[in-house]
Amino acid sequence: MSEQALRLGTRRSKLAMAQSGQVADAVSRLTGRPVELVEITTYGDTSREHLARIGGTGVFVTALRDALLRGEVDFAVHSLKDLPTAQPEELALAAVPVREDPRDVIVARDALKLTDLPRGARIGTGSPRRMAQLNAYARGHGLDIETVPIRGNVDTRIGYVRSGELDAVVLAAAGLNRIGRIEEVTDFLSVDTVLPAPGQGALAIECRAGNTAQDAALIAALAGLDDPFTRVAVTAERSLLAALEAGCSAPVGALADLPPFSAPLERGDLQADGQIVKEMRLRGVVGTPDGQTLVQLSTTGPVPETHDQAMALGRELAAEMLAKGAAGLMGERAH
Repeated sequence: MSEQALRLGTRRSKLAMAQSGQVADAVSRLTGRPVELVEITTYGDTSREHLARIGGTGVFVTALRDALLRGEVDFAVHSLKDLPTAQPEELALAAVPVREDPRDVIVARDALKLTDLPRGARIGTGSPRRMAQLNAYARGHGLDIETVPIRGNVDTRIGYVRSGELDAVVLAAAGLNRIGRIEEVTDFLSVDTVLPAPGQGALAIECRAGNTAQDAALIAALAGLDDPFTRVAVTAERSLLAALEAGCSAPVGALADLPPFSAPLERGDLQADGQIVKEMRLRGVVGTPDGQTLVQLSTTGPVPETHDQAMALGRELAAEMLAKGAAGLMGERAH
């Protein structure tokens, strides 16, 4: 490959720039070529509406994909949970790197944990998935909380707590890790309490799936960043989401992990205590935002070895969830 710089398309948010910068460094090491970040503003960045209202899935992705297809950038980095579940034929998901910690976390006043929050505590989140599970957990554990819809970047959200407007906010551990602010977390939410969004903590590196030699060479180079286990795990989670016909604004949580070695997933380590893990567990949840009704199921099987096996695992669990009444809990179907 020539020494011409590769152009990486990224959103402008602090988190997007941080994770894109990390990918740029890795790609540069892999290819020996410089990588320059090309900042692109997406509709999701400029709209002040709640994500559920502006279409959820895709609002952060479309502008990056358009820039790729127009040839303005060579590849793009997305938070995988923002990607619509249908992959366009003209684009290739070239790499899914090792996943960060997939858990949700709380940043609360006075260093409080979820179970220590006072009665009537106001917890901010823009996610119906988090609302559904937090409200269900609170109801089951005698907690009295109010979930408050919010939007904004990490600074804005944590600012609501610092100013005393809210008692706590819920964020993704992965995002705080990537911008070096994980020490602000006051409580890590167990995935038994709140299942993350499908694909949470994982990145997607996308490029053109064209027939040119340059495209083929870039796809081959980026494959060096792919983590096969992360890829099958998120494929199963997103297959579940797609089969439930839900967008990212729907209250669906899913996680594929490795019982009894769930912690290794958070470290990106397939060999737990020297043992090769043979089984993958997929858990899914869908619920009403008030937490009154939840459908939560899991299935365990061999770690999928192919894309099709991972897709099948997600579809099977979705079918069981739909049979248990999940379809009625998701409000309007995403179109």
